[in-house]
Formats: sequence, structure tokens, C-alpha cells
Amino acid sequence: MGEPTNPDSAPAHRAAELRSQLRRHDHFYYVLDAPEITDAAYDALMNELKRIEAEHPELLTPDSPTQRVGGKPAEGFQKVRHSRPMLSLDNAYSSEELADWDRRVRELAGLLPVEYMAELKLDGLSVALHYQATETGGARLVRGITRGDGQTGEDVTSNIRTIRSVPLTISAETLNKVRLPQGFEVRGEVVMPEAAFQRLNEEREQQGLPLAVNPRNAAAGTLRTLEPSIVANRRLVFFAYFLLVEGEYWPQRQRATLDALAALGFRVNPHRKLVSSVEEMSRFIDQAESERAALGYEIDGVVLKVDSHATQLRLGYTGRAPRWAIAYKFTAKSGITQINAITVQVGRTGKLTPVAELTPVFIGGTTVSRATLHNADFIERLGLLIGDWVRVERGGDVIPKVVEVVEDADHPRGNLPFVFPVLCPECHSEVVRVEGEVDYRCVNANCPAKLRESLLHFGRRSVMNIEGLGEAVVQQLLDRGLVHSVADLYSLKKEDLIALDRFAEKSAVALLVEIDRSKRAGLARVLMGLGIRFVGERTAALLALEFGSIDALRSATTEELERVEEVGPRISQAILEFFVQPANLALIQTLKDAGVDMTAERKTRTDRLSGQLAGLTFVLTGTLPTLTRDEAKRRIEDAGGKTAGSVSKKTNYVVAGEEAGSKLDKALELKVPVLDEAGLLALFNAKSAAD
Repeated sequence: MGEPTNPDSAPAHRAAELRSQLRRHDHFYYVLDAPEITDAAYDALMNELKRIEAEHPELLTPDSPTQRVGGKPAEGFQKVRHSRPMLSLDNAYSSEELADWDRRVRELAGLLPVEYMAELKLDGLSVALHYQATETGGARLVRGITRGDGQTGEDVTSNIRTIRSVPLTISAETLNKVRLPQGFEVRGEVVMPEAAFQRLNEEREQQGLPLAVNPRNAAAGTLRTLEPSIVANRRLVFFAYFLLVEGEYWPQRQRATLDALAALGFRVNPHRKLVSSVEEMSRFIDQAESERAALGYEIDGVVLKVDSHATQLRLGYTGRAPRWAIAYKFTAKSGITQINAITVQVGRTGKLTPVAELTPVFIGGTTVSRATLHNADFIERLGLLIGDWVRVERGGDVIPKVVEVVEDADHPRGNLPFVFPVLCPECHSEVVRVEGEVDYRCVNANCPAKLRESLLHFGRRSVMNIEGLGEAVVQQLLDRGLVHSVADLYSLKKEDLIALDRFAEKSAVALLVEIDRSKRAGLARVLMGLGIRFVGERTAALLALEFGSIDALRSATTEELERVEEVGPRISQAILEFFVQPANLALIQTLKDAGVDMTAERKTRTDRLSGQLAGLTFVLTGTLPTLTRDEAKRRIEDAGGKTAGSVSKKTNYVVAGEEAGSKLDKALELKVPVLDEAGLLALFNAKSAAD
């Protein structure tokens, strides 16, 4: 088919006609998987529209098919709070667990109807799409947000617009048919089809780049790419499954919601079924698992949702998940392959981890060529030899692992034992194994492998929270000799970063802003970032609260350290050993000189033991009206109380907010006193008055 022409049509009329045709063909190709015209014919229509818009700029509209790939985000991705939290789902792994969940649902539902919508659990990235009213009575995509931490995500609208299965506009006529207001929100999953994933890895292999681990990670990384044209080329797909109006779920049955989403022009997964018993659930799950290899995209289970919206409201939520939905997770994927060699990796603490180098095996949509062997004791326990055939498991994002040696007529044993190295494979320094521990460690403080892992750890969200400090960036910083310790991050300049691959001025400035912001993270996070053995988030927070500054902690004696809650001989010894190392003291001084805050509000153990809530243990559940979970926890601990993760007979109070879950049920069962936020605040005040 040649390029269509219509010289008698006015440009505005022809442009509108072309946009309508292109949107229709996008829908048939990307949503229905039923293209009506060839790629060449589609390109001809697109090129004609581009030419008209170039000749008549006044006809260009933001929602034109030619504008799928727009400009880059102004300054990286902005954080945006969700209209309603994007919660996780509880998991089930057997028909017995499904039956228990079904029983709980029916007990809580009472006389309300209980049927379930069974849907495939797509292994991708959850996003929320916001649509607002247009002057013509329709709706236009105005924002796309990643799930993030469930409360706050990142605005990736410029990249979402490149996904062809996402409608940029929806007509007034379509909205009226569905009886939906102009403003609404659609939630769903962005996935990378297996064909696109394979093409991506072929390109990366040709470029000498590390291969992407799996389609899910590749989809997540793609959606956070600052170049929309790259996102467009990756051919991501969006499947819709939730519809919200003014932050509330659309008050229809789940099956009606899915039908409405399809009518609006969204791609809705066709593999779904209404079921009403555990037996029917199990049959759907078995069928999904048997057909998963032929889907063309990855799934890792099946989601069951109570179909009735009224019943959903009756069931409500726990602190982290809806009671009316559950994810049945498929068993770990496994495959049999041969160990060709065993290499050793060095972590940030100097720990040496043996890794099996495998004959590549395809497991659950991903080619696996390496798997962890944990430690020397694990290798000895399996009696593992190089050349052995082994079963390798991969489940979700978990690193592939060897689980057993396979020995039969088709899989003979290997014949070469593995000997743990006496020198570090990275720096060739001495390797030691402390008595009573299973791990071998490199003791060289300047080992380059330890530095690489230390930098990645330092930048993690739960530590110093330096967004953008990923593996590729860290490796380039090391290769170019720009950093020799975590402290060198604070001396980086814009010109240093611009010289790195895939860096421009804006991305360099964005990373420098993140690094500068991390200076104010506080003592607890700094302690985590320093990588002191056994000092995790909880211990770091207690040490910061007790000593108030890095100098006070450095001067502490064994007795003073062990007076801190949860610090015993092993942790105190590790802290003392850290602070006697000259290299560590020099690192701390350099961080100080760079302006990194190493102080915290101090509250001694004596203060806490004499606080208003001394000796009391609290469990928090649900969402409180004004206090966040962290704020409530901090106030309780500042007042001398403790917070625990589960309810027991030793619990003094359970503080329950909106959508409280099983912890509240357990409290009622054990007759543990239950407080709301007002009750907790009253307890603070009452204790203060008593004191």
C-alpha cells in the first residue's frame, strides 16, 4: 500500500482523520494483538501525519500519536504520593493455604456473596495512570506513577506515554458508555515480553554490556530510563486490572471492572475466570502453570480477588494487604545443569562467596549461568565436585542457587574437588576464617572488591539513600580512579560525572544533589553506611540514640557499649575492632570534613529506663490518623517503651489504626489492651502527669 493522500481535504480534517486511524491501529496491534495493516502501511500513515503537523504546527496536539516519545523529565523523576496506597498481597503456596484463606473470607463476609476473580499474576512493575477531563468531555493521560514504596512513587509520565497499549486519550462517547466520570485512575502492570527481553540481551551482548537478569528487572530499569526513545524501543506492554475514582475503587464487581477497562481501550489479560470454590481455584492455577511457557511474558502465580465490591468493603485490610485478595505463588522454578567451574566473589565486608559457573540453562524465562554456593560448609555438605550435575532453583528475584547434586545414568559425578583460596582473588591478600564462623574473609581494608560493594551499600535507600548510585555508575567511578573510599563521593565534581558514559549535565547535577542531600542523613544511617559488622538498622539506631555522636561512640568502652539494648559481646567487639583501625578513623575524619552529619539526638539508656513508658511493649498495626508508623515507634521508644513485630502474652498494648489486621485479632484473642492513636497520646500524657 502506498502513502495515502487526499489533496481535497483540509489539513486539519486530514490530521484528525489520520490520528483516528492511527489510534485505531495502535489498539488493534498493541491491545488486541490483531493488526489490520502492515507495518509499512502504518508507517505511511504516521509519516503523513508528521508532515502535516510539521507544515502546520498549530495543528499539533499533545495527545497526537506522533507525540508518543516526548521530552526528557526536567530533573530526573519527581516523587509523587499515591491517591491510595498500592498495597502488597498476602501469599499462598498450597491448596491448604488457599482453603484457609477462603474459610477466613467466608467467615468475615457473613451473608454477603463470595465469588472470586482468578487472574494471572504478572511478573512486572506496578504503575498508576491518572486521567483528567478534556474540554471535549473525554479524558487525557496526565500522569504515570511507579509503585515505589506503596505510599509514594516516581512520576514516569514521559516514559509511560511511549507504551502503545496505554491510551493517551479516551473519548467522551467511550466514557459515557462505561458510565465513568472524566477523571479517574487505572492501575496495572508493565511487563517486558520475552521476545523484547531476548532482543535487549542480544543488543547488550553485542555492546559488551552485562546481560539483564530477567524481564521484570529489565522492565523496571527501562521505565526509569531518562531517555523516552529508549523506552519506546523496548516494546513494554501495560495490562490494566484496577479502576479508581477519587482515590476509591470503582464500586463494581471485579469482573465488571475488567470489562470496563477493556471497553476504555486498555489491554486486559484474557486469562481470567470467575471461580467459587478452592477446587475451581486449583484447576485455574494448574492450567495457568501448564500454559505459562507459551504466554510470551512472565507470570509467577495467580491472583484471587473477591469479585463483589460490597464484600471487599466488608472484609477490609490488614496493615499491609487487602483481606479480599491473595497471590498464589508458583513453586520455585528449577533446572538441571552442569558445574563447569567454581569462582569466588568478595563482598563489602570481605566475605568470600563461592559461585558455581554453570552450563547455561533456561529456567522460568531467564537463562541462568551462575548460582550461589553460599560457603565452604555448604559445598562440603553436598559433597560437591566440579563437573557435577546439579539442580538449580530460581524463585522471583532470589539469586539462583544450587540445591542438590543430581546423580544417575544420564548425569555422572564430577571428579575435581574445590579448594577454597588462601588469598583473596581480587587483591591477593591473606584470607582468614575466624573460629566459630563459616565464612572466609579478606582482611585488606583497601581491597577493590570490598570498595565496590561498600559504595553500592552506602548508596542504598535504607542507608544513605543516594538515588542514581547504581552498579554501572560505581564501576565507572572505580575504573576511572575517581573514588577510593565512600568519602570520595563527596568530592566528586560535575565535570567528573559528565565524563562518564550515559551522563549529561542534568543527570550529573541530579546525582550531585542526591550526594549532597545524603550529608544530612544522620548518625544512624552513617553507622550503617560504614559497614561495621553486625550493626544493622536497629542496632545503628540504638547506638545513635545512646551516644549521640560518632566521637562518643568511638570513645565508648566495652561496658558502655553492652549497656545499650541488644548489644552483646559479639557486637561490642566488632565495634571496638572497627574503631581501632587507622584507615577507618581516617575515613570518618574525611566524611566529617566533607560536611557529613555524624550526630543524633542523644537519649541514654538511663533516660529511657526512666521514661514514661519504661518496661512496656507495644505492637503497632494499621494506619493511624496523624502519626506515621515510624513516628509512633520513635515516640514510644523515646519514652522508654519497646515496639515488637508480633503480639504475644508479653505485649502490654496493641495500637490499632484504620485497616488493622491479624495483629488486632490476636490481641483480642489474648485479651491484650488495644489503644487507638488518641489512647496512645493519652497514655503519654497520663504517664507524664503521674511522673
